[in-house]
Amino acid sequence: MHLPWIFLLLSMGATTLIVTNASITPKNMITAANTTKPGCQQKCGNLTIPYPFGIGSDCFLQGWFGIICNTSYNPPKVIPVIPFGSRRYTDILDITETQIIIRNTEVTSRCFDPQGNVSSEVSGFLDMWGSPFTVSTANKLTVIGCDEYALIDGSGENLLYEKGGCIALCNSEGVTKGSCLGSGCCQTSVLNGWQGFSIKLFSLENRRSFTNQSTCSYAFFARNGSFVFGGASDMTNTSVVQNRILQQAPIVLDWIVELNTSCKEAKKNNSTATPYLCQSNTECIDTDLGGYRCSCLPGYEGNPYLQSSCKDINECAAGPNNPCTTACVNTPGSYRCFCPRGYSGDGLKSGIGCIKNLDKSSSSLKKITLGLGISLGTIILLLVGWWFSSVIKRRRIVKQKAVYFERNGGLLLKQQMATDESVVARLKIFTSDELERATDQFNEDRIIGQGGQGTVYKGMLSEGKIVAIKKAKVVDESQLGGFINEVVISSQVNHRNIVKLLGCCLETEVPILVYEFIPNGTLHHHIHNPSEEFPITWRMRLQIASDSAGALAYLHSSSSIPILHRDIKSSNILLDDKYRGKLSDFGTSMSISIDQTHVTTRVMGTFGYLDPEYFQSSQFTEKSDVYSFGVVLVELLTGQKAIRATLKEDRSLTSWFLSHMNDTGLLDIIDSQVLQEGSEQELHIIANLARRCLNLDGKKRPTMKEVLIEIEGVMTLHIPERNRKNGLETEHTGTTKHAYDGILSSSSFYTENSSLNSAEMSLLFNPR
Repeated sequence: MHLPWIFLLLSMGATTLIVTNASITPKNMITAANTTKPGCQQKCGNLTIPYPFGIGSDCFLQGWFGIICNTSYNPPKVIPVIPFGSRRYTDILDITETQIIIRNTEVTSRCFDPQGNVSSEVSGFLDMWGSPFTVSTANKLTVIGCDEYALIDGSGENLLYEKGGCIALCNSEGVTKGSCLGSGCCQTSVLNGWQGFSIKLFSLENRRSFTNQSTCSYAFFARNGSFVFGGASDMTNTSVVQNRILQQAPIVLDWIVELNTSCKEAKKNNSTATPYLCQSNTECIDTDLGGYRCSCLPGYEGNPYLQSSCKDINECAAGPNNPCTTACVNTPGSYRCFCPRGYSGDGLKSGIGCIKNLDKSSSSLKKITLGLGISLGTIILLLVGWWFSSVIKRRRIVKQKAVYFERNGGLLLKQQMATDESVVARLKIFTSDELERATDQFNEDRIIGQGGQGTVYKGMLSEGKIVAIKKAKVVDESQLGGFINEVVISSQVNHRNIVKLLGCCLETEVPILVYEFIPNGTLHHHIHNPSEEFPITWRMRLQIASDSAGALAYLHSSSSIPILHRDIKSSNILLDDKYRGKLSDFGTSMSISIDQTHVTTRVMGTFGYLDPEYFQSSQFTEKSDVYSFGVVLVELLTGQKAIRATLKEDRSLTSWFLSHMNDTGLLDIIDSQVLQEGSEQELHIIANLARRCLNLDGKKRPTMKEVLIEIEGVMTLHIPERNRKNGLETEHTGTTKHAYDGILSSSSFYTENSSLNSAEMSLLFNPR
């Protein structure tokens, strides 16, 4: 079933030439003297019929523009020669330069008897396929009814079939008169470019009725705003509603002269068979739907489709309303104004007009005085303007800084500082000016590192302290979240093996973080780019592993709020001046409540370090950090990267490591330097610890406390083993003696009389 077409409205915008104060209104193709071809009827009743439309043979461009003037009506009616695919009579109400408006003679309707049974149905359709007409977006689908809905489907020359619709509901309080928001009446728009559509009405299941009388529902397509819903009476008085639609709710149609032809193509293919329709002094306008139309050039008026119809507008003929103060000279498509002798200026009423020249006999003093006055006034105005501009600029900067401060989490940080005085002591709020001076305006020569979230600069504060300053690369809302999170998390932790956040700047476009400067780079660099002059020894690797494990154990169980790091990897472990490990980068970290076992998040992390259990379930636990730390332990043992070279058989370091553990080939994959310095017992203990950390079942992995205890235990074994190899005899009298250069610290010791290593002692006296 095709839906009834209601009224098609096309409104041709009259060309209005606005030239300064001139009040001449250009004549368009409707109002021009010659609007039709020679010898053709110009009007039907009060309606002007401009070419390409026409009445009679050879008066219109092609069949779709043909008009029949039916004089049996008073006033006469304008009937299209080719009907718009409608079963009923439709007449044209108006024609403009871009649109036509047609009477809405078809309305889809369904009527019901008092018992709610369908007593009659009427439907219709509109079909203009192949015509130069399309449905304008100035129309809307209107549905009137009680628990009724209409579906409209249509298409165009360059459009697939599209569907739309709306539902008119009823409730116990009745319908709302004058409103089409869904209560008894609804409206909706459709796509531009349709050349045909149909409308169908349907009832909702268990349809309600607001009255025990016979009622009717309607659906029609009409110009937006032309129909006002009359309330419940519009569903009971059929003839009144039909007549209102017929008289007041027309349909708007857009028209063009050529369908599916652009201006460029029309000019290129200009011939007797396919003529280019824009005549002299016109411009061709491409439409969004692929066709074109014509318009007179600015400064010209007439019908652009008739030969020599677009003629120059004589702006000077407007008499006292012409745009010039004195003499006006018309030119093709424009005009010129002149001032009489003794006067100067542009001569325009909207400009400076004509100003009398100064008398040559005037004294030089007056000229000098006038010049000085103008100059002095200009200087004063410039100075006042500069002062106001400076004040406004400063206020704008202050206001913008306040906006940035709030957006970058400043209020949250202030709240935390107010509730925790230790944060105030640890964290400083820097100004943007301080950090710009510290980094020489963020000079590229100061860059010491770049990552996914930002760039790190080396800077010097005013008191001479060297710091690392982290700034976002781009303004990205997703990265802002990571930076704000890093400020909040870092401000809550205080541990010697975690890079210390000294402060932040939140008044810039993106937050800037200020950290203590760690001089010796990342563990990743030292493992995978070893220095022959100062290699990372096995003892140093154990110490770095102990430092990192201690930091993680602190985050998991000793900080005020348990924290999951979520991005443990060797490149996030920095080495200080004594090559002690410090954990960094809390951009993806999350704090959890004490009784919370996991967080469910979008999977984030670094391939090679990512917990398979987290990857599958999206549930991150502290054991997920343990897995990533296990990968770091394997890096320390083997010297291999987490993702090995592409050409190697086992790209994954973990699978390569575990396969050798299962094949009892551990010593074959140990880094040569580690193999020389560590005992087989130590290597097996650390390797087995790594394997436990890499267990696919997170519940079977050790906690970071347990990992720390085992690493510290191996470190206590390493000292006497090293002494034995060097032929040294160490007496143990219950005190700590280090047998290594300045790298070792008092955090590790060995005694004969105690079964507790330093990690156990630390956990005993400083419970986490």
